[in-house]
This record gives sequence, C-alpha cells and structure tokens, in this order.
Amino acid sequence: MSDAERRGRMLIVDDEEINRLILANLFEDEFEIEEAADGQEALDALLAAPGGYAAVLLDVMMPHVDGLEVLRRLEPTGFLRRTPVFLITAERGDDVMREAYELGVMDFIGKPIVPYVVTRRVLAVVELFEARKRLSLTVEDQRVQLLERAERIIELNRGMIESLSTAIEFRDGESGLHVRRIHDITRTILLETPFGEGLSEEDVDDIALASIMHDVGKIAIPDAILCKPGRLTAEEFEVMKTHTTQGADLLARIPQMRSLGAYRYAVDIARHHHERWDGRGYPDGLVGDENSAWAQVVGLADVYDALTNKRVYKAAFTREESLRMICEGECGTFNPRLLECFLEIEPAIARLYEGAGEEEQR
Repeated sequence: MSDAERRGRMLIVDDEEINRLILANLFEDEFEIEEAADGQEALDALLAAPGGYAAVLLDVMMPHVDGLEVLRRLEPTGFLRRTPVFLITAERGDDVMREAYELGVMDFIGKPIVPYVVTRRVLAVVELFEARKRLSLTVEDQRVQLLERAERIIELNRGMIESLSTAIEFRDGESGLHVRRIHDITRTILLETPFGEGLSEEDVDDIALASIMHDVGKIAIPDAILCKPGRLTAEEFEVMKTHTTQGADLLARIPQMRSLGAYRYAVDIARHHHERWDGRGYPDGLVGDENSAWAQVVGLADVYDALTNKRVYKAAFTREESLRMICEGECGTFNPRLLECFLEIEPAIARLYEGAGEEEQR
C-alpha cells in the first residue's frame, strides 16, 4: 500500500524491541509505523499529537510507566474516545482487564501474538473508527448546512420585515431611515445601559428587530389621515391611534412570524409603544411597569426620532429642544429610570444620526 493509501500513523509501544519489530512487520503495509520503548515516551508522542494516530498498540508490562498508567493519564483527555487503543499482554487478570476496559481500551492482544488474529481484529476496529469519524463529519456537515440554511431564512425574513416596515414609512412620508434608527436606538439603550439588565444579547437583537415593526399598523390608516400635512382633528386622531391595535392584529395573523424569536416582542411593541408611564397613553392606558420594558424603550426612541426629524406635519426640532420636550413631559411621561438611562447614553445615540443627512439624500 502506498503512503497516500495508508490509514495513518500507528504507535507501537513495547519495551521489548523484538515485539515492536514483529508488530511493525504485521502493519507496515497498512500504517505509517512509529515506535516507543516505554510508557513515558508513548505519552510524550500521544499528547503532542492527540489527533495524529489511527491506532495504538500498548504493552502492559513496562518499567517506570506501564501500560495501565498510560491509559490512566490519557483518559481525562478524551484520547481513547477518538483513537482505538489495544493492550498487549501475556496475562489477562480480571482486575487488569476490568480497569483497562473502564478506561476505554478497545481490545486485548495476547502474547504470544497470532498474526492473522491480531491483524484482523485491529483492522476491523480501525475501520469501525474510520466509519464513525466519516459519519460524524457527514452529520457535522449536514448540521452546518442546516444552520446556514436557517440563517439564510432568518435573513430573508428580516429583509421582508424591513422592506414592509420601510414601505410603510415611505407611505407615511418618511425616508425609511426612521425604522433603522429606531432599531439602533433600541439596541443601544438595552445593551449599553442598566435598563437592559436581565436581557441576553439574543433577546436584545430580537427586540431590536421587533422594533422596526412598531408602526406596521399604519398600513390600515387611510392616506388622507396618514399623509395629512396639518394637525389632525379629534376624529382623525382616533383613527390614527388604531394603528397600534391594527398592527398587533396584523402581526398575529401572519403564521410565519410565530417562528421568529422577535414575534412576541413585535406584537407587544406594535400595540403598546404609545402607552405612557402615567397611564395616559393608548390603546390600553397601561400604567408604569404594566407596560413591558421593551415597549417603553421603543416608545421613547420613537418620540426622540420623531422630534429630531422633519415630518409631513412639522419641521425638525433641535436636539436640545427635543430633549427639553421629552424631559418636561410635553410628549407624555416616561419611566424616570428609563429617562435617566436614555439621557446618559443620548450623546452616543446622537452620533447615530451623523451622516444620516447624506444617506437620506442619496
């Protein structure tokens, strides 16, 4: 068998040179043979290249470090689960065999060696290990492919969500950057302030994705109201307010949404991002922490972005004026702890807007 066709390296460990020679002659056509004259030499070789051997033939009776001690030192490394080890011995006492099998040895090779028995048993086990490795690699490849496919589906779903949300913003007279900014503000507050304590980064990513769907219910609002440049009448405002319940109902009727981690956040945010700390928000008049932390964050992010950017019904306020209006309750009251966290991180949030004007012009 050529070097390219060999099964890999075999380590033969025996303090008797004649025994190493006999075993090497048996397997030299199948493996690249390496030899060790004692247990310590074997340990040095195996620990230096733990994945580099296809099989190990290990004598039991050796001076200094015997075969069982080699097994004991290898067992914590997991080596014996990856590589078949065969114990060579002239004695098969119950205690030795029991401990060896418990440590993970595959089989015993008795002395004197019977060549055709030894080669058949060793090669059969090595083939079994090779097949198991191939199967593991195949399973791992399939797992990676499934994960990649799932990631592509998630990205597709995200793209569809962003496209829908952006289309609604265009209909509302916005550039589409509003939903992106809401996403970034929400993520920044939850990740970089104490207000997000208890949420994992995966949770925050799901909430940030859900935040871009906060106004999805505006798709059900008539253009005459949604795009009206002036102040809404009381009757028109009541219709406008229904975008919260309409959005939650719309999301609840999309079965594909339920497989997304963002789903439960999205329905809640769509319905409750206009609730206020004092209970004077809508649609449910939730008071204080009756409203979820994520809906509170999106509600504040929505107000901040609306104030600092031009809308069809108003010009943009300065950053300073926007902060004053928020803090003085002109846009409804917010959780004092949330406000404190927001004001602490607001300079970083303001930097999210740098260059936004150029992007909006493109």
